Amino acid sequence: MADADGSPPKTATHNSPRTWLLTAALSPLAVRLIRRLLSHGDYVAACLPPHEIEHRQRGAEFRELINECRSARRDREGWKDRIRGIRCDGRMSSCGAAIAEAVQLFGRLDILLCCRSEAVVATVEELSTTPLTQNLVRDQFESIFFTQVNFIKAALPILRSQHTGHIITLTSIGGHIGIPGMSMYTAATWALEGFCDSLAYEIAPFNIKVTIVQPDKEIQSLTNRLTFAPQMPAYADVFNNAPSIRDMLVNVLNADPETALPESFDFEATPSTPDSMSLEPDVVRGEVLHRYPKLPPGAAEKLVMETVHALTAIGGHENPPSRHIVGSEGALAVKEKLKTVTEEMEDFVDASLAVDIFDGEMTDEAGGSGDREEESGIGLPSPNV
Repeated sequence: MADADGSPPKTATHNSPRTWLLTAALSPLAVRLIRRLLSHGDYVAACLPPHEIEHRQRGAEFRELINECRSARRDREGWKDRIRGIRCDGRMSSCGAAIAEAVQLFGRLDILLCCRSEAVVATVEELSTTPLTQNLVRDQFESIFFTQVNFIKAALPILRSQHTGHIITLTSIGGHIGIPGMSMYTAATWALEGFCDSLAYEIAPFNIKVTIVQPDKEIQSLTNRLTFAPQMPAYADVFNNAPSIRDMLVNVLNADPETALPESFDFEATPSTPDSMSLEPDVVRGEVLHRYPKLPPGAAEKLVMETVHALTAIGGHENPPSRHIVGSEGALAVKEKLKTVTEEMEDFVDASLAVDIFDGEMTDEAGGSGDREEESGIGLPSPNV
C-alpha cells in the first residue's frame, strides 16, 4: 500500500509496491513489463533513449501505453501517477539526473533493470573494412556495456544509503554461448556479465542484490535495434551446416515491407588493389543499415511474456538468484555448452598427466645421477650459457 501522500512506502517487500527504473523502456518487452508492474501497483521510472523516441515505429507501443494510463478506464485508475518517462541518453550525467528524478518523484529506488540492448550483425572481418564499420565496435559496447554501467554507478549511492536494492541485468544466453556473426554483441554481453559478477561481491555487504537474467538471444535481437555491416562475399555461404544468424534476421525483416532490406543488400566487392591476386576480396561498397524488427500481431506477446514473468517474479525478491536462464531451450543449450567445456577440461587434464608421467619416466631412466645427466645432456644449463 502507498503512504497517505500517494508516495511508495519507505520500505518495499516482494509483494508490496516497488519502485523500478528501466534503463530503456520502448521495447515490446519493456512496454509489456511496465503494464504488469503498474497493474501490480508498482512505480516505474521509464528511461527513453533520445534516438529511439524520434523513431516513429519504436515509440508507438509506449505512446499507446501512456494513453491507457491517462484514460478513464477503471482498470487503469492511478496508473498515470505511478509512471514517469525520463529522457536519458546513457551518459553518466544523464543517468545521474534520471536516478535523481525517479527518487525525488517516488521517494526511493528498489529495482534497477538494465535492459537496453542493440545488436551489431557482422563477422569480425566485416567490422574491419572501413572506418564506419570499425566504429560499430565502439557503438556496440556503448549501447550494451557503458550505458548500463553508467546507470549502475549512478544508482549505487542511493541503494547503498537505503541499505537495500536489487540490480537486474537483462542480457541473453549469448553470455554463455558465442554467436557467429554477432561477435561484438557477444563480447559486450560477456563484459557486462563479468562486471555484474564482480559487482555482486562488492555490494553484498550493503544488502544490494544482483541478478543476471538470460533469455534466448532471439528475444533481445528481435525486439531491439539491429545494425548490419556490409557483408563480405567470402562469408556469404560459409555457414553451410546451419542457417546463419544474419540470414535468419534478414528473413524476419524482409517479411514486412516497412522493414525489408533493399535489394542492393548483396553488396558489390572488388579486390583491394587492381593487381591483387587475393581470393578474399574486400568490401568497398555498401552502407550500414539499421532496422527495428516489426513482428506479426501476437508474435511479440508470445516471444517476450515468459521473460516478463521471470522479471516480475525475480524483481525485489528477498533471496533472488544470481543468474536465471529463461526458457528450457536456453537452459539446455547452456547446459550442453558447460558440459562440453567440462569434458574438454577433463581431456586436457588427462593429457597433461600423461606428459607428466612421461617426464617422470625419463628422469627414472636417467638414474638420477649427475654424471649420467651430463653424459646424456640432460640437466641444468651451465651458468655461462
